[in-house]
Amino acid sequence: MRTATIGILTFLSLFLTVASTHSAERWAGLPPFPQMPQPKTSGMADVNDIKMYYAEYGQGDPILFIHGGLGNADVWGAQVADFARDHLVIVADSRGHGRSTRSQQPFGYDLMTSDYVALLDYLKIGKVTLVGWSDGGIIGIDMAMKHPEKLTRVIAQAANVTTDGVKPDVMSNKTFNDYINVAGEYYKKLSPTPSEYDAFVNQISQMWATQPAWTATDLSKITVPVTLAIGDHDEAVKLDHTQMMAKEISGARLVVLKDASHFAMLQDPEGYDAMIRDAMAGR
Repeated sequence: MRTATIGILTFLSLFLTVASTHSAERWAGLPPFPQMPQPKTSGMADVNDIKMYYAEYGQGDPILFIHGGLGNADVWGAQVADFARDHLVIVADSRGHGRSTRSQQPFGYDLMTSDYVALLDYLKIGKVTLVGWSDGGIIGIDMAMKHPEKLTRVIAQAANVTTDGVKPDVMSNKTFNDYINVAGEYYKKLSPTPSEYDAFVNQISQMWATQPAWTATDLSKITVPVTLAIGDHDEAVKLDHTQMMAKEISGARLVVLKDASHFAMLQDPEGYDAMIRDAMAGR
């Protein structure tokens, strides 16, 4: 009887451990955006036909962090705190996102890339390491093709280069929908047009329906060093699509982030920052 009781207790203990681990899988949750450090400088830059929010932290070799669609620069709080210790860190809100304004001009990756090129000129910054997440990674790849003179390297996480690189069921994913809701709350707090989130989403969705649409030939022309990262549980971007990108971009390095999703910078900031530092060191 005692042996049977011990067996049952052991089974229950193992079951509860597995259940607890499953419920706490970090890739299935959306941690809050970290608090941003106090910037050294910040402001609104006149860029193309918009006013673009930016902030600078620290000093040293410059790193530009570009957030993903619907988001804002505050997603990078953990990365800014880390890299501002030994680098000049620049963050910004892409057009229509966060504190930046938008115009009636249709969204497009080339246009958004030109915004960031103009911002670097405004800040009198030459080459940067560009770390881009999702849409920010797409902008990084676009800049690598169109403005390589601005880049030391590109580190693109969860980027796609054709629309079929996106998983068809992404909008039914709970974590991704949690992000859309969080992004909407940030928009209400930060945007100069706080009541226009739906209009903004509709406007940018028209870009997502057809862009990006780059070919293998386009990617083969990239000459700057590129690291492509993707979480092993990414809700939005297909792993085999990222692998294809790594094959077509000469010398590109592929990194699969363990136990992380589309939101890896929030779920595993230490691992994410280590990935960036490895890429910068050529590892």
